[in-house]
Amino acid sequence: MWEDFDENEEDDESEFDPKANRDQIYSHPLMKKSNEIVSLTHALVGSLDEARKELYGGMMMEDAMVISAKFAGAEGVNDFILKMENATIMKVHARHLNSMTYQLAIEETHAEDHLNLLREAISEFRTLFVEWVRGFDSSERIDDGWGLFV
Repeated sequence: MWEDFDENEEDDESEFDPKANRDQIYSHPLMKKSNEIVSLTHALVGSLDEARKELYGGMMMEDAMVISAKFAGAEGVNDFILKMENATIMKVHARHLNSMTYQLAIEETHAEDHLNLLREAISEFRTLFVEWVRGFDSSERIDDGWGLFV
């Protein structure tokens, strides 16, 4: 089994630096903005009454945290299909979180200024997101058999 292993063979993974990769991901403007969205969402959820916190809080925090997690997953790979899959999930969660601010406004749970802070952060995120997606290399794709983004 190990006879075919050639120790002298160049190994691409030996050049991988996980700390540098992590630093690159966490210093990216999109990750910084998504972390800001998590903080703003946490503050909003923390100020909800118990009933609304139970009703909306979990969904809102999930939306905010999935955005960051999916960015890290997408930024860590070169495969176009995986990047697009993660980007789509990020978009869905950002839109849902934004719509939740309007639900809270209808219920008059917060001052409009507080809700606008989160809306503005999501709008800024969208601008960065569009620029980021434009940089995907569509020639770097590995067909996963699902037929999306091929």
